[in-house]
Amino acid sequence: MAGAEASQTVWGLDIAALHGRFWASRGVQVVWRGTATELAPDAELYLLLEPGMLTIFRPAAVLDLIAWMDPDLTMIRLVDVHDPGYHEKVESGPDGRFLRFRREYRARQARSARCALTTDREIATTWQVTTDSAEAWRRLRRLVPRDRRYAASLRARVYYMDAPGDPLRFVRHLVRVWTRPDSTVLRAHRLAPKVWADEDATVSASARLVGPLWIGAGRSAEDGISAVGPAVMWDVPDARPAADAIPWLELEPLPLPDAPPRPAPRRGRLGRVFKRGFDIAFSLGALAVTLPFYPIVAAAIVAEDGFPVFFRHGRETLGGREFGCIKFRSMRRDAERIKQQLAARNEADGPQFFMKEDPRLTRVGRFLRKYQIDEWPQFINVLRGDMSVVGPRPSPYKENQFCPPWREARLSVRPGVTGLWQTSRTRQAGADFQEWIRFDIEYVEKQSFWLDLRILVRTLTVVFREVAR
Repeated sequence: MAGAEASQTVWGLDIAALHGRFWASRGVQVVWRGTATELAPDAELYLLLEPGMLTIFRPAAVLDLIAWMDPDLTMIRLVDVHDPGYHEKVESGPDGRFLRFRREYRARQARSARCALTTDREIATTWQVTTDSAEAWRRLRRLVPRDRRYAASLRARVYYMDAPGDPLRFVRHLVRVWTRPDSTVLRAHRLAPKVWADEDATVSASARLVGPLWIGAGRSAEDGISAVGPAVMWDVPDARPAADAIPWLELEPLPLPDAPPRPAPRRGRLGRVFKRGFDIAFSLGALAVTLPFYPIVAAAIVAEDGFPVFFRHGRETLGGREFGCIKFRSMRRDAERIKQQLAARNEADGPQFFMKEDPRLTRVGRFLRKYQIDEWPQFINVLRGDMSVVGPRPSPYKENQFCPPWREARLSVRPGVTGLWQTSRTRQAGADFQEWIRFDIEYVEKQSFWLDLRILVRTLTVVFREVAR
């Protein structure tokens, strides 16, 4: 860990010690591999971690397993999907003065790690004295018979002491989730809801403190001072107290379930499987019907404007992963260059570009757009898993930067060949982008097979109505 972070303490505890106290408040002793630590005989469980690893997760499901299966060792795969998927940059003017913060999004990165829980001190000791990671796991497998060990997977927050920024990110998260630090930190006293201060801190009654907030030894909050959490006011170095001992015997035991564990509901997973199956079946049917017309469409495109026949554009799908969205080419080959010249004539609000009489469209392209024939190749994207038949409109990275809540919602599902916005928008001047956001979020919140079916029927009705004119 960086020097500045390593030297910081609150209530006499550095970041690693705070992690240990958090787990001790749950009756769990953290045991880092290769680190000599006296094992507390009164700990309910031992949490076996790699050196420098910090983690926070809800152990309820694992406690069910421990209570009813009574394993000697529970090996856990931790999956951290809480990467915000963005970073913020400071923009300044030519004179160097601050202008604004700019948030840039990227595909989320999942972080995974392994750990284990055991009630057996011998197993914890074996883990503690082994310096090599692979050898440590091999020893645990040799020591614990297969029928006495179990595996589980949990969502978690995972941090590392030597990863830049991780220790302070861990502390900010810890301040939010640990509501009773006084359970294992005797120096911590509650001043206000979610505000905890060291017994040697000086806090004025008129100081404005908004938690979650931790105040360390030697710190002072005078009249008129305002502090807003989540934050930690670290110990003044010269006033740093000695860390007190963990009162293992005074801790409440871990709550264990009083009924056999029930299987988690699988409705959501089954719904996703059903939707994916429907996408594949519908796409295969759509391609079977439309493929005979592909040579005719291709010949018309080439006859008017040459190759290429297809156009691939980078769009974002589930989780922010980029893919090439395939369409029949409906615009001139120099459409992107012309778009820059037409920017002032954009008739749409928001990030998209729209002109009712778009000069970039070829004659064949206008016909393809009118009857939505240019969308046919997207069923190939559906078969590949990049898209769904019904969902939010697939958008590129640049468009997805405009509204963070909208982006987070629409990238939680696969984009669709058709969707609620495409079938419900009014094209009112100045309202199209707002409708786009509203209908995308509404779809994500209300998604169901019956909603998909209604959108499909509405889409086909519009197409057949155009054909009949």
